[in-house]
Amino acid sequence: MATFSPSGFLRIGESDLEYRMIGPAPDQAPTLVMLHEGLGCAALWGDFPDRLQAATGLGVFVYSRAGYGASSPVTLPRPLDYMHREALDVLPKLLDQIGFRRGLLVGHSDGASIAAIYAGGVQDHRLRGLALIAPHFVVEDVSVASIAEIKTAYETTELKQKLARWHKDVDNAFYGWNGAWLDPKFRAWDISDYLAYIRVPIAIVQGESDQYGTTRQIEIAREECYCPVEVTLLKDAGHSPHREAAGPTLNAIAEFVSAVLTDTEARGRAA
Repeated sequence: MATFSPSGFLRIGESDLEYRMIGPAPDQAPTLVMLHEGLGCAALWGDFPDRLQAATGLGVFVYSRAGYGASSPVTLPRPLDYMHREALDVLPKLLDQIGFRRGLLVGHSDGASIAAIYAGGVQDHRLRGLALIAPHFVVEDVSVASIAEIKTAYETTELKQKLARWHKDVDNAFYGWNGAWLDPKFRAWDISDYLAYIRVPIAIVQGESDQYGTTRQIEIAREECYCPVEVTLLKDAGHSPHREAAGPTLNAIAEFVSAVLTDTEARGRAA
């Protein structure tokens, strides 16, 4: 799409996906496409996309996947390969529809996993790098334990009411994610094979107190990737460094984006 409103909905397949476009459009500057966490949506990024746009001067595109925010709901239960479907079916269509020309994917948790599957599974020459916040490449015991705990909290505390402020169908959002991760067959979920096929630099930002994953995820990236992997481990953060340590997270991603785009431009001039 050549021109579009700063916010609205995109029709992708059978779903209407809400979005925000901050800063220059994809035909005017490189674009950072942000992929939210398993209980996130466009609005739950807070002001982080705006701050990222201000820090980089690039366009920032934020959207809610189907089942989240104001986007169309999904049929439950979600298939256990739902992240593969997002990465290999939905995301390519979305990038084409917004006129993505050059830029990076910035993903958090589930969104980071989707970004990694996309980069390894779709050899997209437009993609210059990945910024992954608290990514999952395999399922760990700590992930399952924390996801079981949050199910209890959702059903017994005010968590459901809090999340309902952000999702028009809060049960669809919550159980779509929680049900898949707690399915015993999901323990076999493993996307590490995709990492060997990623041909762009990766930055990983993770909190030392991440309750959903350990530094084993970082070790897997370093073991499997042939591309550069830059790691920022933040002492005072858990699973959401962009909220719990917003300044250091913003700086790490902005510096990575600048370095990656400067490097690719320099190589393009030298070719």
